[in-house]
Amino acid sequence: MSNLFHELFTAPADRPFLIEGDTTHRYGDYAIYARRLGTAVRSYGLGPGDRLVAQTEKSADGFALWLGCLAAGVVYVPTNTAYTSDEISYFCTDAEASLLVVDDPSAVASVDTPTVAIDDLVAVAATLEPIHIAEVDKHTPASLVYTSGTTGRPKGATLTHGCLLDNATALADIWQFTGNDILVHSLPIFHVHGLFIALHPTMLRGAQTRFLPRFDPDSVIDALDGATIFMGVPTYYHRLLNNDRFGPDSCASMRLFTSGSAPMTEITHADFTDRTGRQIVERYGMSEAGIIASNRIDNVSAGSVGHALPGYEIRIVDDNGGVLPTGETGTVEVRGPSLCAGYWQRPDADAESRTDDGWFSTGDVGSLDITNRLTLEGRSSDMIISGGLNIYPKEIEMVIDEIEGVLESAVVGQPHQDFGEAVVAYLVLEPGAALDALNLDDALTSLARFKHPKTVRVISALPRNAMGKVQKNLLRSNQDGDQ
Repeated sequence: MSNLFHELFTAPADRPFLIEGDTTHRYGDYAIYARRLGTAVRSYGLGPGDRLVAQTEKSADGFALWLGCLAAGVVYVPTNTAYTSDEISYFCTDAEASLLVVDDPSAVASVDTPTVAIDDLVAVAATLEPIHIAEVDKHTPASLVYTSGTTGRPKGATLTHGCLLDNATALADIWQFTGNDILVHSLPIFHVHGLFIALHPTMLRGAQTRFLPRFDPDSVIDALDGATIFMGVPTYYHRLLNNDRFGPDSCASMRLFTSGSAPMTEITHADFTDRTGRQIVERYGMSEAGIIASNRIDNVSAGSVGHALPGYEIRIVDDNGGVLPTGETGTVEVRGPSLCAGYWQRPDADAESRTDDGWFSTGDVGSLDITNRLTLEGRSSDMIISGGLNIYPKEIEMVIDEIEGVLESAVVGQPHQDFGEAVVAYLVLEPGAALDALNLDDALTSLARFKHPKTVRVISALPRNAMGKVQKNLLRSNQDGDQ
């Protein structure tokens, strides 16, 4: 294959691509602009294979930066705009980044990596010629996407040009994208959902994108007029259903609603269909693999995430790795062309996650029916998914346990009507310590706000099994706690 950049820009040059406010970017002009950004990135000394960390608000400039890195052969590392400078410093150090691109360099002054404001990079790009698109093969790394691990420290999944193209092509096929489609895009672009899953299939088929700065129910409802596709997380759909303006008239032109990044309840499925006459196509994926399974547009089963994408295989195994028969519940393992090439400089994590014959353990628990339709039952890991964002409890516990007066802690997710799951921290305090005397807010400033516990409960002791392992399942089911 050629560089993924070539594959994404096959539409006629004059076709509208990205509509941001009153500005319409056409495919041809946007491709040249992205290539100029690629030249600008190279002007800061980066070559093919070097890593660039980006933490910028959602914009046409920010998305063009990703495409410019593709064209330049530079490995793009997207990061959440809510991350603190401490967290950004970790990503830059771990990825051995050569450049950090941000909105405001003063906000990350403590990060020991060459840093440039995206506005300055854009200004430099305007003076430069478009870059000659780097020659790559399908195994060439295109992006490092950081995802949490068992130690609580994120690790970078290496996504190649080939795996990103394979997944985008499969999605464009099963979701039946055409050049006549118009996508309403309200997802962040620091996440694979908004950056890759939504935009790559759109570009492969030369479709249009209405590019909203963030999710806002009224703005989305306005943008749905005349559009055909919307992608969201369960929180988005819950908020749309709470808006009196949202109904069948809002969806008159829509042919596809998808949801992912967190489980959706059957009640939300039913309420959405009752309100709009449409069905939500739920799918299943992860940073390391892109989309693994999806319901088909004409074959939606609420509560299921559908069948494996073309080229993918799914199996269910027991604790010993034995393959389980239809209907039995166990750990979900997958194999297919869109799997990441491995974890950045983490052969230990690669070995833990893969079998000798190439199967990847997702850490999720589920079952397959007689038609091989996948239903997820939960997670074998402790990861929390809140508002579509992954949160690993260990990272929060490590911070809380350092607070004076805290003996130990356990962080879990508990059901939340709006976010899907909310972060709840259970604390065991040292004798004489009191919750209101702890400097929790100050201690947690090193973590992004979305990781902060929404509820903190003091208990006398953490529940443990005979082997001393904390029984987080008991904490998850405890809605009131031992105050």
